[in-house]
Order: sequence, then structure tokens, then C-alpha cells
Amino acid sequence: MLKGSQILLESLINQGVDTIFGYPGGSIMPVYDALYDYTDRLRHILVRHEQGAIHAAQGYARVKNFPGTVIVTSGPGATNVITGVADAMIDSTPVVVIAGQVASTALGSDAFQETDLIGMTTPISKWAYQIRRPKDIAWAVARAYYIAASGRPGPVVLDFTKDAQIGMAEYVRKNCSFIRSYVPVPEPTEKSLAEAAAMIDQARKPFVVYGHGVILSSAEKELAGFLDKGDIPAGSTMLGLSALDSDNPHYTGMLGMHGSLASNVLTQECDLLIAVGMRFDDRVTGTISTYAKQAKVIHIDIDASEIGKNIPVDLGILGDAREVLSELTRRIKSDVKRDWNGEKAACEAVEKEKVIDPEVNPSEGLIKPGEIIAAVAEACKGNAIVVTDVGQNQLFASRYSRFKQSRSMITSGGLGTMGFGLPAAIGAKVAAPERPVCLFVGDGGIQMTVQELGTIMQDGIGVKVILLNNNWLGNVRQWQQLFFDGRYSFTRMQNPDYEKLAEAYGITCLSLEDRAEMPAAIAQMLADDKPFILNVHVAEADNVFPMIPPGKSVGEIMLNDKDWFVYGK
Repeated sequence: MLKGSQILLESLINQGVDTIFGYPGGSIMPVYDALYDYTDRLRHILVRHEQGAIHAAQGYARVKNFPGTVIVTSGPGATNVITGVADAMIDSTPVVVIAGQVASTALGSDAFQETDLIGMTTPISKWAYQIRRPKDIAWAVARAYYIAASGRPGPVVLDFTKDAQIGMAEYVRKNCSFIRSYVPVPEPTEKSLAEAAAMIDQARKPFVVYGHGVILSSAEKELAGFLDKGDIPAGSTMLGLSALDSDNPHYTGMLGMHGSLASNVLTQECDLLIAVGMRFDDRVTGTISTYAKQAKVIHIDIDASEIGKNIPVDLGILGDAREVLSELTRRIKSDVKRDWNGEKAACEAVEKEKVIDPEVNPSEGLIKPGEIIAAVAEACKGNAIVVTDVGQNQLFASRYSRFKQSRSMITSGGLGTMGFGLPAAIGAKVAAPERPVCLFVGDGGIQMTVQELGTIMQDGIGVKVILLNNNWLGNVRQWQQLFFDGRYSFTRMQNPDYEKLAEAYGITCLSLEDRAEMPAAIAQMLADDKPFILNVHVAEADNVFPMIPPGKSVGEIMLNDKDWFVYGK
């Protein structure tokens, strides 16, 4: 017989949990009291804000390939994680949120710090459940981790009433591997596989667009093998970055609004578009009415709701990306040589001249964002875990980082959550303490969760923060310049003294303005595993290019402030 709070912790351990990100409070205090006796088996990271807890859990989950765990109190503690729940849902990140709740006898009475967490999170989670009896705890926890991690992963919310925490019940270990009517991994049909293989063999210029689903299904080797056997080029969504080695000869770069010229041109040039584990987000497709109209489309996804949702398909294959790619590789011809390298090389030459060289090798002025990111990538030899916030820092990092292993790009994709970066980097470093974790963040994003420097201080978490400091909300400023006649409405920022701020938290901070000092500054940052902030004063008005403006097709691309590339002209 154990208290409900003890049953919870025993159940977490039984599911394989080793780390909790959390913040105590009144309605979850019995669990924290029990946790006092479990610190030899459960590591607890005390964040400074509940939003920090769930973003840290997301970073942990994305690197570890295991659900991140969050424990918070009721009311504002619970509502503070809702942004992260929505973020995890749209980006298919497995997290389990355990929130305290008032006693079941007080539900519906507007008791102190009572909120309807189940009602608020049901639309943005895979499963939301309220635990009212201690005997239901082990069952609910087992079910929560199974649902969060299986199929298309996502967030699960457990609302844990206070009387269930303090009540007594017999603890019986529970595990879950089956839920009636829930089919997390559908089997691809023989007909769909045979038809897809025939379409691929008949295609003259196929092109693969792949996303986060490749990483979630651990299909990286299968993707590389498929591309190699079929001699097929491939472009990545932002969340798919690092699934392929950056130097893979079939890799053409990121897709979409700020993607590579080659990937976007091949999208409009191919006669067969093969989508793997991606959802045709609007940032990838541009104007849907003009997206890859010349091509037949095969869409491979584990979630039936995604197939045909945004882009009409000629063939949908419902199944796990790893299994489907393995089967297709076995079936397609191996003696195919396709003519696509010339187009790739031509696009890369234009992009290098018009975009990359001016950004990475400027002759004068302040350091450019792409310049420092490329320099850090070179110093890390592609082995770092790259974490970003949202905005220009994210887009530059996506373009100029290099990857040698999977699960190395951690960012907020579908929801675009500013403030994600710093806590997510904490979670990533906790998940992989042996790897360097480099966070690229803007001065807007870092101030949204800057209090998590206290978490870094208390736990000695060796995150390397590269702050792209330009005194602007850079991405909004870019849009205001290009599409709103330069009317810079509330995007200029007055920033704190980051060196003094870092000193207050006991973290080394070095400010960098002179590019001649850049190699030494990066070397100093990476010399040990201690936390470090590199405060880089970057060019204020630098824009991220290439760019597909809103309302344009993926073949209508701004190369810089004055030059355009228009496919077919």
C-alpha cells in the first residue's frame, strides 16, 4: 500500500523515466514531498517558469527519443504549459505533463487555483485524462507514455487531483502496449507499395521531400539507402534537418520559404514528388495552387489525416516511414541513373554568388548572422546539437548549420514559439551531456525565457548560447521592410547589458564585434563543457535570403534585396 504520490513516482520509474522538469506548488505538493525520497532514482530539474519546463522536456524528448516529463501545480502552473502542449502537438513531440489539481470534492467550485485543464488541453493533445483515484494512477501513467511515444508522437496531459495524491492504494506495476481502437502504426498495403515502386521506376525526374517523420520513425538509414538505389535527390523540411548528413550527395538542402534554390526548383521541375513524413506546411508549399502542378504525388505518412489534407495526392501510403522506405528500396530498380546533378549544381552556383558569399564572407561591416553560424558549424565539425529560438536566428541556423548525425536540429516548427530556444537547449543538454549543444537565439527570443539562466546556473548545464544581438525583432523587421513600406512598428528593442546579466547568473559571457576575433571567441566558448554566452553584435538590417514572399510560388524566389529567380524564365 502506497500513497498516490508514491505510486506516481514508482510508475514513472517503471516507464523508464529518469528526468523530470518541474516547478512545485500547492496542488502538487504531495508529489514533491514524495519526490524528496526519490532523488537517487529521479533527477529533477527546477526550472524558473512552467513554460521553461515543457520546452525543456521537448528538447529532451527530441534528442533522447523518449517522452519528456513535466510536473507542475494547478491553475497558473498548469496554464503556463499550454503553449508548450500546443507546440508539442503540432511538431509531434512526445511529452507527458502531470499537473496538480484541487481535490475532486472541490472540482467545479472555482476553488483556489482551479482551472479546467482537461477542457483546455483536449483539442491540443493526444490524450488528456483526470486522475481522481489512487488506484487509477499506475494504469493512467502506463497509458500516457504509450500514447505519447507510439505512432505519431505527441503530448499527453494528466490532471492529478490532490485527494488522489494523498489517498492510499495497492501499487501494482502496469505497462501498456495495446489500446482497443487505437492503431498507432498502420500497415502499408501490398497494392500501394507495388504501385509506388512502379511509379518511381517509370519517373524520369523524381524528387523526395522529407520531414520530421523520418527522424521520428528512425528511418534515416532507410531514407539514405532509398535515395542511393534510386538515384533520387531529396530536400528537407526544417524539422527534417539532420536526418541526412549535410554532405550526402543526394541532399539538396532545406525546402520552402527560406530553403535552398535547388530544392525549390527541383520541386517545380520533378515529374514525381515523393513526400515522406511531412505535412505540406504552407511555409514549404508557398501558394498551393502553383505547387508542383507538373508532378504526380506520392505521400507516405503514419497519420491518415495528413494524406491529401493540403496537397492532392495520386497515391497515399499509410504506414511507418522506416517500413515503407525499406519495402520500396527492395522493390525499385537499382540500375537507374537520373539526370539531376546539373540542375542542382547550377542552382548552387547562383545561390553561392547571390546569397551565400555575401552572407558568409562579407568584406566589411558588422558580423553577419550567417557568418557566425557557419563559423560555429565549422568549429563543431557538424557534431553539435543545434537548438534555435524562432525568427531570423532560426532561419539562418537552418541554412548554415551542418549535420553529421540525426536528432541534431531542435527548433519550434509549426507553432513558431519564441522563448522555446533557451529551455529547449537545457533539455537537449540534459538528454545528451556528452555532446556540445549550441543555441542560436535572438535578443527578442532570449528575453522571453531569460529567467532559465537560473536553471543553467543551479544545475551547471553546459549550454553554449550564441546570441545574435541586433537590437531588433529581426524577422518582423524584415517583413516590415519588404512588405510594409519600411514602417517599423514596435520592432526596435532596447536591450539589457547581457554581460552584467550573465555575471548575475555566474555564467561567462564574451561580447564579440570584430570578425578578426571570431575564431578565438568560438574556440574559447567550446574549450570546455561549462555554460557560455557569446554575445555577437550582428548587422542590424541583415535579411534572410533566399525568400519566397507570401502569395508567391516556390519558383518565385528573392535572392537578395534586388535580384529574383523565377523558375522557367
